[in-house]
Amino acid sequence: MASCFIQTSDFEFPLADIEKTAARDGLLSMEIEFSLRCNYRCPYCYVPRNPDVSQELSRSEIKDVIRQAHALGARKIIILGGEPSIYPHLIAMIDFIRGQGMAVEIFTNGSGITPALADALAGRSVRVVLKMNSFDEATQDRLTGVKGSYRQIRESLNRLRQAGYPSEDRFLAVSTVICRENRGDILTMWQWLRDRGIAPYFEIITPQANAADHPELNVPPEELERLFYAIARLDRERYGLVWEPQPPLVGNKCLRHRFSCLVTARGDVLPCVGVTLAVGNIRETPLADILRTSEVIRNLKRHRETIKGPCRECERAAECYGCRGAAFQMTGDYLASDPLCWKNSHTAN
Repeated sequence: MASCFIQTSDFEFPLADIEKTAARDGLLSMEIEFSLRCNYRCPYCYVPRNPDVSQELSRSEIKDVIRQAHALGARKIIILGGEPSIYPHLIAMIDFIRGQGMAVEIFTNGSGITPALADALAGRSVRVVLKMNSFDEATQDRLTGVKGSYRQIRESLNRLRQAGYPSEDRFLAVSTVICRENRGDILTMWQWLRDRGIAPYFEIITPQANAADHPELNVPPEELERLFYAIARLDRERYGLVWEPQPPLVGNKCLRHRFSCLVTARGDVLPCVGVTLAVGNIRETPLADILRTSEVIRNLKRHRETIKGPCRECERAAECYGCRGAAFQMTGDYLASDPLCWKNSHTAN
């Protein structure tokens, strides 16, 4: 997701392409869950602790919706989970996506990144986003719910680097969820990643699923503001990268509702992982028809006219709609102002 002034990481698309895609009800990327199976128990995860894995999409169904996304203009498929490395057909599906002429991005907890898998991902130029929340072993293990996960993640990072990550065609990022447990590590981690050419993808917790059961992890908006501005100052002074802080992503902005969607492991189409409103199911309706006819999708694409409360009047409204997931999970209204934005934290929606 591109920064406000200059590109500080490589997650989003040019604004002109986004606008054209939104106008034609197309896609530039699609997120997809191959399966919800996972070997970690992260207390902040949007996937329920004991997910129902019955009725998950077959390989042929996954291939069919990927073809549909490609026909809608998608340039990239983002593989989520569960943990993708557990999925037994991962490499075959990556080869299928690459064969369609699209890039592949994978979010992984690293537990399954063997030397062979690291080489396989590198050989296919797969964009890897490794989940890591702390440099402290005890904290990292608590935030995955699995003892030994800290060592697994560090080993996976080393294996990816040995396979040639990061490089021009082997994009590597680290995904971090900002919470009370790791807030003291954030600046150190950000600088460590920047110094090694690894893109930091740091975000605020969306209070849903497991995170809703762990409110003690939440960081108040005022503290988030101070942290975001501290990172912005670090980026400006040390790396010459200038961006305007805004939630929910550090150094980035989210415009995904104008060009992307999520297909769950059971075929439901959601605006994103946070806005858990199924607008259709690919087993019943073609993806193009779902995106074209959904009132929810249409309202999100027209956010400047439809968004409510302080977010509507904000001076940043042209390029920011806050976190729609946080708005939906905390208010029940996906068009409400973002309650976790420090600009709105003392203002009623």
